[in-house]
Amino acid sequence: MPKIKLSKNFITNVCKLALNEDLYPSGDITSNLLRNNTKIKANLLSNQAGIIGGLDFVKQTFKLIDKKIKIKIKKKEGSKIKKGSLIAIIEGNIKNILIGERVALNFLSHISGIATKTNSFVKKVNKKSKICCTRKTIPNLRVIQKYAVKLGGGENHRFNLSDEFLIKDNHIAANKNISEIIKKAIKSKKGKKITVEIDNLNQLKKIVGLKFDRVLFDNMNIKSLRDGIKIAKKYYETEASGNITLKTVKNISKTGVNRISVGSITHSAPALDLKLEI
Repeated sequence: MPKIKLSKNFITNVCKLALNEDLYPSGDITSNLLRNNTKIKANLLSNQAGIIGGLDFVKQTFKLIDKKIKIKIKKKEGSKIKKGSLIAIIEGNIKNILIGERVALNFLSHISGIATKTNSFVKKVNKKSKICCTRKTIPNLRVIQKYAVKLGGGENHRFNLSDEFLIKDNHIAANKNISEIIKKAIKSKKGKKITVEIDNLNQLKKIVGLKFDRVLFDNMNIKSLRDGIKIAKKYYETEASGNITLKTVKNISKTGVNRISVGSITHSAPALDLKLEI
């Protein structure tokens, strides 16, 4: 899949859209009640431990509002932080700082939350098993969410439907013949990887030897997963998916599976608790 990159232009455009959403049509009518030109210093703090990510979004949000606002970043992108950590010091016009506060915190807390949850899974598994995200992302935020997964030590699955062939249960149900659809993918491969999802070992035995790249074991118990990996590992990369939690991921990793895909690290990651304190 394409490497996820957050260019300066991308970050600027995303922050512009977020600010427009928050300020249309009349701006911050509450902060307008404050005196003009009051200068303050605000501390950006963490209320919990985690992985911090999205600092460039914070900088760009405030820069778009007021170029005179000074931001001193105290933590490195992707670093571990403790509860009470000082992440940044922001100095400038109080009205303009308050205008950007929520947008900046929303980006930072969301990216940090995904990175933190991803890292909690990564710490549970052995080094041979990679934690991967899926396409279960918020529409139009996929680039940001997949970037956050990488910050947390995870790997990105395919970015979109054009990146690789992923032959899933519904494709197989529609075609009826699993071998036939795999052979069609092989003929039109053109450098793309081919992953085949299976939900039982009989399916696997029918396709072993066909020249595809990866077997995705979906919602299998540990015994079946272990048996399936023994059959498949000589021929294919292996992957497990389906309702994987922090309680189950360690035992899944012990089967020797190469990849473990976890939808919850993007679709259900809680925001990291952060605050801006004046």
